Amino acid sequence: MRIYVMSVLVDDQAKALDFYTEKLGFIVKHDIPMGAHRWLTVVSKEAPEGTELLLEPSEHPAAGPFKSALVNDGIPAASFQVDDLKKEFERLRQLGVEFTVEPMDAGTVRMAVFDDTCGNLIQLVEMVEGK
Repeated sequence: MRIYVMSVLVDDQAKALDFYTEKLGFIVKHDIPMGAHRWLTVVSKEAPEGTELLLEPSEHPAAGPFKSALVNDGIPAASFQVDDLKKEFERLRQLGVEFTVEPMDAGTVRMAVFDDTCGNLIQLVEMVEGK
C-alpha cells in the first residue's frame, strides 16, 4: 500500500494553484475540469511520480470551521520536507510568503510554518538527526 493523493482544503483553486506552483515550486500533475471546480493536483519537481497534493475546494460545510480551528491553534494542514530550511525560508520570504513560525529546532528536525494564503498553515521540516 502506498499514499497516492493527499488533500489540502483551499478557499480558491486558482489562487492555490498560483501559490503552490509559483511560490512553492510544485508542478501540475492533473488539471481536470469537474463542473464548478477541478481535479487539481500538484507534485514535487523532485518526485514527479510521487505523492500528489490535491488542491481540494473547501466546499463542505465543515471545512471552514475545521480550517479556522487548525489555524487558530497554529496546527499545520500539511508538512513538506526540505533539504535546507534556512535557504528555503529565505527564498520563500523573498517571494512574500508570510511565516507564522520562523525556523526553529524541534527535536530531530528544524521546522518553520507559513500561511498558504488559501486558509491553511503549512509546515516545512528539515531532518537534522544524523547530519
